[in-house]
Amino acid sequence: MKHENIILLTIVIILMAAPMFMYSGLGEDEGYFGGADGAGADAITETGYEPWFESFWEPPSGEIESLLFALQAAIGAIIIGYFFGYWKGQHKEE
Repeated sequence: MKHENIILLTIVIILMAAPMFMYSGLGEDEGYFGGADGAGADAITETGYEPWFESFWEPPSGEIESLLFALQAAIGAIIIGYFFGYWKGQHKEE
């Protein structure tokens, strides 16, 4: 059992260290962290599309936007976890 724990710990350390060695020094401006969202937005703006309306509130910074996104994900996870726990409790009671 102890041997398995050491192997698992080694795998976790390798998985945590691998991205640091794979990082080539390029940042977001060079497209290293670019994703489908950015590419999709660029493709849409190239067609000349103009949005029908503007957002009524813009978060003051990217950190606030990330916080709200994480909060939304946490609330969703809590709701899903509650219903899975409730469902499992009902089956365990029977």
